[in-house]
Parts: sequence; structure tokens; C-alpha cells
Amino acid sequence: MKIALIGYGKMGHAIEEIAVKKGHEIVLKINIDNVEEMMPENLQRADVAIEFTGPESAVENLEKCINAGVPVVSGSTGWLNKWEDIKKLCNDRGGSLVYASNYSIGVNLFFELNSYLSSLMKEYGEYDVVMEEIHHTQKKDAPSGTAITLAEQILQNVKRKKNWVNEQSNSKEDLVIISDRVDPAPGTHKVKYTSAIDDIEIIHTAHNRIGFAGGAVKAAEFVVGKKGIFNMKDVLGLG
Repeated sequence: MKIALIGYGKMGHAIEEIAVKKGHEIVLKINIDNVEEMMPENLQRADVAIEFTGPESAVENLEKCINAGVPVVSGSTGWLNKWEDIKKLCNDRGGSLVYASNYSIGVNLFFELNSYLSSLMKEYGEYDVVMEEIHHTQKKDAPSGTAITLAEQILQNVKRKKNWVNEQSNSKEDLVIISDRVDPAPGTHKVKYTSAIDDIEIIHTAHNRIGFAGGAVKAAEFVVGKKGIFNMKDVLGLG
């Protein structure tokens, strides 16, 4: 499989290392210094593109890949206000897109656990629920895309919470997400249900970037030859 890497920072290097070990070839590496090389003819040398950049560049990167007819795996967060536009473009162009806020297999199992736990807790109003996420100081968006996914799962089930906020709040209707930025910290996410009697807490802690990078390569292997919009539940066969 030939891969175009869009974003060649720490994640890009980790993805390259895993992809090469699995026998794949990196045919294009795009970073902030050579964005002019991201032309259709260069993208089309690849079977799939893996895009890990930032909220300010992700949408344009996805548009270029889709318009070039190249399947794309995106892990950029902070741009989902443009999700419907990208979804429409992908469908109109017969494109292929895998999007996930987090490609770690462990995190995606954590998503399933979070969804199930919130479905159990919805009837027990004596429990409040709060969230905390910890990342390295270079992470540009807060809360993290992973935290937002977890929060939206909770809001789907726990109807006494009406929306999430990224600040302290005295309203019982707000789901508070506390965002901390500490080095070095690949990523920790906590969901805590607390009452006067006891607490129930689930935690996922990443030790390094290998899990994220390995999941992204797995997603790239999955999407080649397919058309449509997919997520990690599709990649991992979680239903």
C-alpha cells in the first residue's frame, strides 16, 4: 500500500514507522514547509492519505484528497463545524473517508464502555457526572476531540445533562469537561460519576503514540478499495 502522509509531526513520524514495518511505502510527506507539493498529481501517487494536522488546515486537506479521488483517513480534531460540508463533498464525489477523534483501539473500546455505563446511569439522578482530559501542551484544541465524543455519548443517555461546557459551572444541566495541558502527556481521559455515597470512575491513559498510529494504519488498510464515510467502529467491526 502506498501512503501519503499529510502532517509530518510526532504522529506522522509514528505512523511512518509502523506503516514501513508493515511493508507499506510512504510516497508523499507533507508538512508546513512543503504544502505546495500537495497537488492532485502527487496525492494520486498514493493508494490512501493519512491526515493528522490541525483545525486550521484539516478541512482544506480533506477537500484536496477527496477532489483528487484519494481515500483519506483523518485524525485532525477541532474542525467538525464543517463536518456536513465534508460529508456532502465526499458523497457527491464518490469519495472515501475514515474519520475518528481517536484511532487508538483501546480508546475505541473505552468509547463502548462509556456508552454502556452512561446508559446504566441515566436513571440514577443522585449521581453527577464530570469529565477530565489531560494532554501535552502542544495540543491546539480543548477539549480534545476524544473528550467531545465521550461527552456526546453521555448526553445521548443522561438526559439530565443538556450540554457540555469546558469550564466550571454551577448548573446541574452542564456536563463539565476539565482540560489540563501538561508535558509529557500523550492523553488521559476520565469520566466520573459521583454521589454522596460513592463514586464510579472509568479512565483511559495512553502511554505513547503507538496505539494512535497503529489504529490509523489499520484504518488506512481498511478503507482502500471502499467508497463512503466510515469510523473506527466500522474499522474494528464493533457494529
